Amino acid sequence: MIWSILLLALVTAERLGELALARHNTSRLLAQGAVEHAPGHYVLIVALHTAWLVGLWPMAWNRSIDTAWLLVFVVLQGLRVWVLATLGPRWTTRIIVLPGAPLVKKGPYRFLSHPNYVVVIGEIAVLPLVFGLSWFALIFSALNGAVLWIRIRAENAALRGQPI
Repeated sequence: MIWSILLLALVTAERLGELALARHNTSRLLAQGAVEHAPGHYVLIVALHTAWLVGLWPMAWNRSIDTAWLLVFVVLQGLRVWVLATLGPRWTTRIIVLPGAPLVKKGPYRFLSHPNYVVVIGEIAVLPLVFGLSWFALIFSALNGAVLWIRIRAENAALRGQPI
């Protein structure tokens, strides 16, 4: 039980820290002349991730941890750090485009267009599986898929300089 609470607390702290970093980076980018695209769907992303994490607390705080799934989750965290480190001050939770700035083509972006979303897809599914909550993983993976369908289309259009 203590390990479940510790893991949930660490993930919660990580997400809150990332929100602070995203706000900081967003402010800096906007001050440099960057433009936010398709902000309307952002509330869906926030609602989904909040419901996922808040929902995990009462469901998982007292459950045992599957170490194999925990290892997968730890690997995903390593990939998350790689994405954040690669994007540096350009990483944000919103679609922010800095005119004239080249697309990032290094790090995981050498292999995938949207490695951050691959990590998010994995996290949404895997953390509930760490606690044996496969039904929770399925529900939130389906909801995440719907939100990412909107998000990736909007981001691709913004990066191409096209209206949505």
